[in-house]
Amino acid sequence: MTLDTPRKLSLLRDPVDLLFRGVARTAGITVLAIMSLVGLFLAYRATQALQVAGWSFFTEQSWEPDAGKFGIAAVLVGTILIALVAIVIAVPLATGTALYITDYAPRRIKQTLIGLVDLMAAIPSVVYGLWGFFFLQGNITDISRWISHTFGWIPIFAVDGADPNDPLASSTVYTSSTFIAGIVVALMIAPIITSIMREVFSQAPVGEREGALALGSTKWGMIRSVVIPFGLGGMIGGTMLGLGRALGETIAVYMIISPVFVIQPHILQAGASSVSSLIALKYGEATEFGTSALMAAGLALFIMTLIINFAASAIVARSRSGASS
Repeated sequence: MTLDTPRKLSLLRDPVDLLFRGVARTAGITVLAIMSLVGLFLAYRATQALQVAGWSFFTEQSWEPDAGKFGIAAVLVGTILIALVAIVIAVPLATGTALYITDYAPRRIKQTLIGLVDLMAAIPSVVYGLWGFFFLQGNITDISRWISHTFGWIPIFAVDGADPNDPLASSTVYTSSTFIAGIVVALMIAPIITSIMREVFSQAPVGEREGALALGSTKWGMIRSVVIPFGLGGMIGGTMLGLGRALGETIAVYMIISPVFVIQPHILQAGASSVSSLIALKYGEATEFGTSALMAAGLALFIMTLIINFAASAIVARSRSGASS
């Protein structure tokens, strides 16, 4: 009696497949290597400042590196507030746009809308900054004043120095604010979030869509019970990717805000700050030690953005839509 021995299988790969796999693997390794080198470069250049500041680097509000008193507490809070304002505005806008393109737009204009959204994502940030500075800032102060007067009892909407009973009060207290910068950034990240959501919504199973409609569901009911649950992971992932972009936006924010180096929790009030705008503002005049301090601020922003992007990728991969793609 002889035992059956397993037959050895040999896999013959086409040379083109081997070439493509090699190129793809090399590209992936190159991206990871560049990202790692950027992080190591920032860490190396930031060592001098971090050794002097210690843990106070994360709690100090002022920015006077040459005087030995500097930290990112104020600019970090400002960065997060601007990003949160942008996300609150951009996510509903992106969700509605993505659902309209996927389920409501006529076939003849669907590709045009997709192209317009993608084109908006390609517009340089300086263009958004110019639009925000010359047009939006002067025309949105009335809305900021109304929000402050109506909801000023909520601390985040309060504005110091504003008199609601004086119709001739200056509107400068409402300019260069976190709110205005957040709106500009929201318009920049909305196309990115829209593209991700649209791609996810379009992958919702046709059978489940038709099944819901066949059972008497309205189109909105079908979207609510099939499309949105299917694409929930993609929606969260797209939102977090947009948040990562909002945290790192530089030029548009730099053109809008009036930098202050104290924690500014009032989003409607003039004066805001962000890590990226701090680097753009101070880099040209920084000393060697000041440059090291700016590198430390950049390292903190780099790590925060990296964590958010990796978390977004993990959420998308674990969702139904991410698993199917």
